[in-house]
Amino acid sequence: MGKVITVDTDYANMPQVASAYLLEEEGYGVVVETNTTHAIPKILKLMDSEGIKPENLEYVIVTHVHLDHAGGAWALLEACPNATLLAHPKTAKHLIDPSLLIKSATSVYGKENFDSLYGEIKPIPKGKVRVMEDGEWLSWRGHSLQFIYTKGHANHHFCIYDKKTNGIYTGDSFGISYPHLENGKRFIFPTTTPTDFDFVEAVHSLDLILNTGSELAYLTHFGPIGDLKKNAEDLKLGLTLCLEAVQILDTIPKEERLPFMESKVKEMIQILANKNSIILTESDWKLLHLDVNLNAQGLVYAFEKKQSKV
Repeated sequence: MGKVITVDTDYANMPQVASAYLLEEEGYGVVVETNTTHAIPKILKLMDSEGIKPENLEYVIVTHVHLDHAGGAWALLEACPNATLLAHPKTAKHLIDPSLLIKSATSVYGKENFDSLYGEIKPIPKGKVRVMEDGEWLSWRGHSLQFIYTKGHANHHFCIYDKKTNGIYTGDSFGISYPHLENGKRFIFPTTTPTDFDFVEAVHSLDLILNTGSELAYLTHFGPIGDLKKNAEDLKLGLTLCLEAVQILDTIPKEERLPFMESKVKEMIQILANKNSIILTESDWKLLHLDVNLNAQGLVYAFEKKQSKV
C-alpha cells in the first residue's frame, strides 16, 4: 500500500506555510506542487529517504503557475529524467516559456528579492510537458487521478482528485489553513490574490471539490485537512464578506481602496477565527500580514478591472 507524504517546503524560510506532496507506490513516485527552486533539495531528500530514485519519479503535477506552487518544477524535472509535468494548458505555456512570469515577478519584488524568494527559473522542454484537460483521468499504479478545472483563485488552476485515497489536492482553491495559528484546531480562510480572482467561480470551485466526495483536502498552504463540508461553509462565508466589501469600493477614493480592503480582509479573517474559537496573537497577525495584503490587492484589482469594462 502506497502513501502520501507532506513536504514542508519552508517557503520564504517559514515553516508550515507551503507544502508539496509525495505519492509513493512500490518505489515509484508522483510529486504534487514543487514550491520554488529552493525547495527541490528537500523534495529530493524525502524521495531518497522513501527509497524513490530520481529516475523513478514519474510525474510532477502543479495546480497552477503561481511561483510558490510551480517555480521549482523545472529543477525537479531536470533532476528526475523520466518525469513528465502534468499541467493546465495556461500553466504549461508559461512554464515552457517562463520569461513573462520572471519579468512580472521581478517587477513586483525586485531582482534581489526575486532571487531570494524563488531562485533561478529555467524553461521546461515542451516534450516533458503534458496538458491535462478538464475532467480527464490518469491511471497511475493503482491510483485514478482526475483533473478538475477550478477557476476563482486563478483561471489556470486545477485540482487533482485521487480516487484511491479519496483525497483531493486543492492548490489554492480550498483556502489557507496554517497549523501554527490554530492551537490544535482547524481554521481556514479564502485566498483572493491578484490577478484574476472571481467570486462566482471561487464558490463554484468549492462545490466542485465537495462534489468529489473527498474525505481529505491536501492544501498547499498547509497540509491535509478533513471535514470538507464545514470548512467549505467557512470559506463561503469568508468569500461573501469579501464580496460585500468589494460592493462598496466605488464609494472609496482610489488611493484609499487598498488600506480599506486590508482592514476588511483582516475583519474577515477575525470573524472566521472567532467562529472557530481561535485567538489570533500579535505574532499570528505578523505571519498573516502578507496574506492580508495580497488578498486585498486581489479584491481591489478584480473590482477595478471590472469597472474598466463598464
